[in-house]
Amino acid sequence: MASLRTFLLHAFLWLGLATTAFSLSPKFYDRVCPQALPAIRRIVKAAVHREPRMGASLLRLHFHDCFVNGCDGSLLLDSTSAFETEKNARGNLNSVRGFEVVDQIKAEVDRVCGRPTVSCADILAVAARDSVVALGGPTWKVRLGRRDSTTASRALADSVLPSASMDLPALIENFKKQGLNQRDLVALSGGHTLGVSRCLIFRNRIYNATNIDPAFAKERRATCPRTGGNANLAPFDPTPAKFDTAYFKNLVKQRGLLTSDQALLNGGSTDKLVKTYSSNPNAFWHDFAKSMIKMGNIKPSTGKQGHIRVNCRKAN
Repeated sequence: MASLRTFLLHAFLWLGLATTAFSLSPKFYDRVCPQALPAIRRIVKAAVHREPRMGASLLRLHFHDCFVNGCDGSLLLDSTSAFETEKNARGNLNSVRGFEVVDQIKAEVDRVCGRPTVSCADILAVAARDSVVALGGPTWKVRLGRRDSTTASRALADSVLPSASMDLPALIENFKKQGLNQRDLVALSGGHTLGVSRCLIFRNRIYNATNIDPAFAKERRATCPRTGGNANLAPFDPTPAKFDTAYFKNLVKQRGLLTSDQALLNGGSTDKLVKTYSSNPNAFWHDFAKSMIKMGNIKPSTGKQGHIRVNCRKAN
């Protein structure tokens, strides 16, 4: 009897720990609002068509939301008297964008559902997937059922978001703290196949790094002077509006734009995987989709935790 009680106790504890992950489901809105996901897809597709860069921006919002206390929509909250917005964190200030598109999605989803049904956190997760698809990348079944946080933390965002200046050991440790391994690190970094970065972020690398192609450094310096021009933009790879393997091909040529990009191929443990992705799009697509699902499962608020925001920018 004692052994049975012990077994049941362990089973109960295991189920308690597993509940959060298993409560997310790709079919979460199938009955309550089957129009929700098609509505998100329509607006994302239109937004990316108007401005291809928006695809990278929406993908990044999901990433930067999930890394700060889980995928709970906290990044979308504006400052209040109780907390400062995560939008002001070092890794987000003058960098994260696409909030107007999220607002548009929220309004349309609430309209087709007849009430606030879909969380802002779920909107970010689906919009990230739909952005990748709109720019020619893979699809995956987004697990849904997250609820929105009622607070945010700039201080936590400052401490946990990966930095563009990180070397490989720092990146590995940073991702490990989120429950993500080295394969996840390399695959998710491949999201930099989309979008651009500011001169302020990559200036140090193009003027001071030794593991950089000289011709590439010279090319980037033309639009990123030693002083001034902080907001000038440069693409991560030659096809910033296409989800492909050009990012990894760049790393093989020592043309990574950020220090943290080139760190993935610099004589370390992730070199082999970078080379694999550079020549095998299917391998990259498979692993990217798998890692996006895994990242989307970081500490989601479910059940009675949090709420479904009426306005993604503020708690109810």
